[in-house]
Amino acid sequence: MSLTVVGTVAFDAIETPFGKTDKIIGGAGTYIALAASYFQKNTNLISVVGNDFPETYLKLLKNHNIDIEGIQIKKDEKTFFWSGKYHDNMNKRDTLVTELNSLANFDPVVPDSYQNSKYLMLGNLTPSVQQKVIDRMDKRPEFIMMDTMNFWMDKTPDDLKKTVSNVDLLCINDEEAQQFSGENSLLSAAEKIIADGPKYLIIKKGKHGALLFGENKIFSAPALPLKTVFDPTGAGDTFAGGFIGYLSDTDDLSFENMKNALIIGSVMASFTIEKFGTEGLQQLSKSEIGKRVKQFIDLTRFNLDPEKI
Repeated sequence: MSLTVVGTVAFDAIETPFGKTDKIIGGAGTYIALAASYFQKNTNLISVVGNDFPETYLKLLKNHNIDIEGIQIKKDEKTFFWSGKYHDNMNKRDTLVTELNSLANFDPVVPDSYQNSKYLMLGNLTPSVQQKVIDRMDKRPEFIMMDTMNFWMDKTPDDLKKTVSNVDLLCINDEEAQQFSGENSLLSAAEKIIADGPKYLIIKKGKHGALLFGENKIFSAPALPLKTVFDPTGAGDTFAGGFIGYLSDTDDLSFENMKNALIIGSVMASFTIEKFGTEGLQQLSKSEIGKRVKQFIDLTRFNLDPEKI
């Protein structure tokens, strides 16, 4: 079986209180695919770049066993570029530059070798582009996970609702869940969103962890406490990549296994925020990942008998 990821492969320039970078590899598709590749060895990537995108970055993806046949290279165009600056508390950032470039007219192509993918991850993109990928699969993947943002809720609400209704799991943050549902309570928001489409919902809460909803069940996972948050860029995408990578590798869609996947997503995100860009994801070992899984277990495990209270 395989996993197909759709999302941006881009240039980022990032400034935080800890320093700044020139143009480095970024984009939702990049973070998702790199995180997933530590679990799912058959990860495919659909995206678009310009002729200014270096071969070294393509090799980075291939070295992680990511199939890049689905990445279009536009010879007469430039790669999508985003630049941002984070404030001292790292919870807010200013977007300094956004250049869509080759992404502006992105028309995704699904290679024949991707057509049998059992799992599909739709990274944050225009909802109509996400829907095109679903429509262009010869056979609907068994499990479709989708990320989106409040921008599309404002600009293309009808297209967004249509695409959301066609996926199995939606992954958004708490503010987006409130906006999309019109509910202040996250429990009420989850109930309403699931009633309108996806079977499962993940609500990310940043440094406060994440919630998983589905099958009339709720699971809450904390974020791993870290001494230093160096760069939050891509943390949410890394989380999604870890989740879908583990889920597709284990090929177990039970709610219990999704709880495990949620922890894996949080673990992978913890590596991302400790370094600039994708640097924290480029050379991980399974033992490093396992060590952090154990930290999560120790962090959340307790022995308390409710009958003895």
